[in-house]
Amino acid sequence: MPGSDVVNKQTTLGGAAGIALLLFALLYRFFPGLPQSGSPLSPSVDDYKAGLPNLTAQAQKGGESAKVAPSAREEAVQWGPPVSLAPPPPPPPKAIAALLKKADDALAKGRLLEPKDGALAFYRQVLDTDKRSAAAKAGVEKVRDAILQRTDEALDRGDEDESARLIAVLSDQALDDEHIDELQSRLKKLRQTTPLLTRAAETLHREAKDDAEAAKNRNEALAVYRQVMKIDADNKLADQGLAQIERTYLDRALAASAQDDYAGAEEALRGASSIRPGSQQLLDTRSQIQGIREQRATAVMAQANSALDAGNADLAQLLAQRALGLSPDVGGVDAFNERLRNARLYASYKPGQVIADAFVDRNGKAPQLVIMPIGSFTMGSPAQETGHRSTEEPQHEVKIALGFALGQDEVSVAEFRAFVDDTKYQTDAEKLGSSTVYDEDSGRTIDRRGITWRNDYSGAGAADNLPVIHVSWNDAKAYAQWLSARTGKRYRLPSEAEYEYALRAGTTTRYWWGDGNPTSKIANLTGDGDKSPTQRRWTNAFPKYSDGYWGPAPIGKFPPNPFGLRDIDGNVADWVEDCWHDNYLRAPADGRAWVNPGCERRVVRGASWGSAPDQARSAFRTSLAADARNAQVGIRVARDL
Repeated sequence: MPGSDVVNKQTTLGGAAGIALLLFALLYRFFPGLPQSGSPLSPSVDDYKAGLPNLTAQAQKGGESAKVAPSAREEAVQWGPPVSLAPPPPPPPKAIAALLKKADDALAKGRLLEPKDGALAFYRQVLDTDKRSAAAKAGVEKVRDAILQRTDEALDRGDEDESARLIAVLSDQALDDEHIDELQSRLKKLRQTTPLLTRAAETLHREAKDDAEAAKNRNEALAVYRQVMKIDADNKLADQGLAQIERTYLDRALAASAQDDYAGAEEALRGASSIRPGSQQLLDTRSQIQGIREQRATAVMAQANSALDAGNADLAQLLAQRALGLSPDVGGVDAFNERLRNARLYASYKPGQVIADAFVDRNGKAPQLVIMPIGSFTMGSPAQETGHRSTEEPQHEVKIALGFALGQDEVSVAEFRAFVDDTKYQTDAEKLGSSTVYDEDSGRTIDRRGITWRNDYSGAGAADNLPVIHVSWNDAKAYAQWLSARTGKRYRLPSEAEYEYALRAGTTTRYWWGDGNPTSKIANLTGDGDKSPTQRRWTNAFPKYSDGYWGPAPIGKFPPNPFGLRDIDGNVADWVEDCWHDNYLRAPADGRAWVNPGCERRVVRGASWGSAPDQARSAFRTSLAADARNAQVGIRVARDL
């Protein structure tokens, strides 16, 4: 029927359209990778509609069948390249983060292997979900490192059961393949050494009735510990046992050093070094003992210096030797040796030092002295020296082996007055009634009655700061003896050799300042520029020289020579201890005074304000009777140290 045909056609078309829509929906659901709407490869609605007549026509051509031909289906879906199925979506990030936090908390609390809430279980849950999780992989490595550390500690302390359990865990959980063999080897050594370590510990702590038995126990334990070290060179328990034995030797060394028994301490250290050579404990103890030795040496050296201060040079030297025996590197040795040398040679003074001894029983002090250095020099003058005299030969070497002190200046009038006032001493001039003075009228020296030490070179009253004159050798000796009594030191007149040595001050020239005339005011000498009160001049004087004085100058007016002595060759000449000899044959070579019993003439050294240039030479010498006195000779004292 026509009506039924129409209905059949509509039914066929509607079915074909429904099938096409269903097919499109299925493709879109299961193949999301296909081109989407709006893509150059995606079909539009118009495209879809355009395809419907073809599908309808094919359906009609197929008769009663309402199915779409396979070729038509293929044509309908071939709009894009083939695609694969996507993996299922990952779990939400919050769940992964929660698992990682649980794992990190368990790791921090030391729960590593618990099956439900251990760090390893949580990290592996994360990896089961996300095999690429870097945080979970790092966490598993941390768990492995912690188990390795526990295993190492268990092996070190000798815990065999715990070590075996942890090694099994590492193997069963496939956490570490790299260290398993090494750990198994260590476990094997542990099983071998455990009984040995037990035996050694029991032996070491076995009760001993005396020191000999205790030493025997230590030696037995030492042998066992060494056996363990042969099996396992890194065995910490054996090393601890050796350290315990070593400690007994180190304690013994420290105890010996506390008693200054450093030989015993060294012996104990040698014993310790045979147990654990080069151990830090051995090095520390050796350093500690060295510090004790240095401290002790410093203290003993201080005692040596104190002994030196007290004047006991022998004890000081003994203590210094003991300090050096304690520590060869003790500080202050050089300074001490110099002090000791000075003590031996200069009574603890230094060469060049100026001293003044106080009187021990009253106010006052002795004249200032300069400490003379030891040394040697050639005494006398060579034949070719201008002004040379036969009394100055033969030249000979003199060694001044002991230090002495010599007056920095001549004795002053004031200093001599203190002696006279104290002793009521009468000088030879006072006893004999006269002395020689310079006479301005005649220009010569003449003997004048009534002249004493209280007068100056012209007979006028002498100022206190002038050098005392009109004194004999006898007077000079008496003054030196008085100084000895007042100070407790040995004062004396210098020897002739000491005087020339001090005058030369290390020089070998004609004068201490050189071979020629002085170029500056260095002493009170005769110069052609000097004038007497009546304008007289010297007929034999240093040319082009004037010091401003005709007679003696106040002491200390001129600069010192290199040994620190003022007017040693000028102002006034000085008495010395020696008897007069016409030459130096058989003269002492050690600087001692050359004295013959009962000699009547004594040596005078040094130039005066009225001496000719030849008489100012360092080698010049002359003599006077022991009771002679005049306006050109004074006193310069010496002192033993």
